[in-house]
Amino acid sequence: MQTEYLIAIDEFCANHNIEVSFISSLQQNGLIKISTIKDTGFIDADQLHQIEKYIRFYYELDINMEGIETITHLLHRVISLQDEITELRNRLRLYESNE
Repeated sequence: MQTEYLIAIDEFCANHNIEVSFISSLQQNGLIKISTIKDTGFIDADQLHQIEKYIRFYYELDINMEGIETITHLLHRVISLQDEITELRNRLRLYESNE
């Protein structure tokens, strides 16, 4: 991982007015990954969208960490099922066009 794509957790939390412990909780629950370089925690820029979604869930909607985990799991499951439906539709079209 290159450091130019990493964001220091302290700076991120200060900019978003959130507690560092919230980011630590996300990491402890397996929702994000934190990289540590020279005793400083960093988050990958690719995770920003997801983290900002978690911030909205937690701070704006008052959803606890367990709720965030459940919502995340269900959203991943929905996306997986949508992908499966698309694949099955494509396969069905292949058989329909051969008739």
